[in-house]
Amino acid sequence: MTTITKTVRFDAAHILSNHKGLCKNLHGHSYRVDVSASGVEGGDGMVMDFKDLKRIVAETVCDKFDHAFIYCESSEPERDIAAAVERHGMRTAPLPCRSTAENLARHFFFLLEPLVPGLCAVKISEVLSLRIWSLKWFNNISIILLNKYFSIIITTEI
Repeated sequence: MTTITKTVRFDAAHILSNHKGLCKNLHGHSYRVDVSASGVEGGDGMVMDFKDLKRIVAETVCDKFDHAFIYCESSEPERDIAAAVERHGMRTAPLPCRSTAENLARHFFFLLEPLVPGLCAVKISEVLSLRIWSLKWFNNISIILLNKYFSIIITTEI
């Protein structure tokens, strides 16, 4: 038995209405989704063609959830926000449950299960991205930008 995994990423916004912490506010994440399938390698030496797995995951997950407002259909505040988002021509992605990472993984598994032979796992992670830029500016001043939220460091060479 062999397991293969395809990783995709997407960005989305959501809220967790009635949550006691900061996640009750509108915010977004960069998500990483790992989709794994297990099986016996066929005559072609593959469990499944990665091109097919990538297409299925892109059509089922990324095309529907990337840059969307993900919301729980049974939450009135979330439905209200989704309606406003849609009125302005922006993308929404309704869920039958709260938009926690755990529920997203479960939802994606159920969506993908009939499409991916041997589907055995869907793992979802919130991705923290740290980007570093170093720019040379005028008069030998270097600027380094660090981005989690936003930091700037300025140094001068004399």
